[in-house]
Amino acid sequence: MLWPMQAHDFDWIVPDWPAPASVQACCSTRLGGYSSGRYGGFNLGLHVGDDPQHVQSNRSRLQSHVGARAVFMDQVHGTDMLELEPLMPDGLAADGAFTDRTGLACTVMVADCLPVLFCDVQGRQVAAAHAGWRGLLGIQGRGVLETAAATFAGGGDSRVPGELMAWLGPCIGPKAFEVGEAVRAAFVADSRHAADCFRPAAPGKWWADLQALARLRLTALGIAHIYGNDGSDAWCTVSNPSRFFSYRRDGITGRMAACIWRLA
Repeated sequence: MLWPMQAHDFDWIVPDWPAPASVQACCSTRLGGYSSGRYGGFNLGLHVGDDPQHVQSNRSRLQSHVGARAVFMDQVHGTDMLELEPLMPDGLAADGAFTDRTGLACTVMVADCLPVLFCDVQGRQVAAAHAGWRGLLGIQGRGVLETAAATFAGGGDSRVPGELMAWLGPCIGPKAFEVGEAVRAAFVADSRHAADCFRPAAPGKWWADLQALARLRLTALGIAHIYGNDGSDAWCTVSNPSRFFSYRRDGITGRMAACIWRLA
């Protein structure tokens, strides 16, 4: 279920999960903001052709709502995670961020890809990951979600089952995400259970359930507490043009942001 929180003319999605009180999170939609036309209205992406002044105004309003500095990355559909620092500039290349500091919001931008937010049950650390299919798949079974989870164990491969929870935000839904045979084969090669996340479409094409693939990866890591996107139509960016930006649907479009941060 999606839980909106109205703030002036904005429409925020607030995760419905049992995170500690010291952990705050939200996901923006396209409603509100200064942008117009294809980018109307709360576009947070500077790289999509929108008026930079409109984007900066939108980012300022996001930061006012969050009450922490949202650090924006240059997302490249990879698996690298940044450890946020107070003086870190925006625009560093990565597809996820983590921090145990207050005053900094791990932030990922999306317009069909899946945003995944993490925290531990003690609220000592938070992380955000941008999971398109390439970053989710990764290399030899290690994608952006595996890299994000490993940051909670000091960057190693130690698993932390029972210590982490994850929230999945809006993304392209299983009725809209058509992929080729090579994409399906790559996921199934990593896990035979991934076959359950694909349905036949046109010859040589498959409908992929991105959130289900993410849940499969998270479960394999031992993360049992997974919330948010369940693959239903309300979460689909393509199917809800009045609420969500979608690159697959529109081509030229804006970007939403999912943020997670720790309170002092």
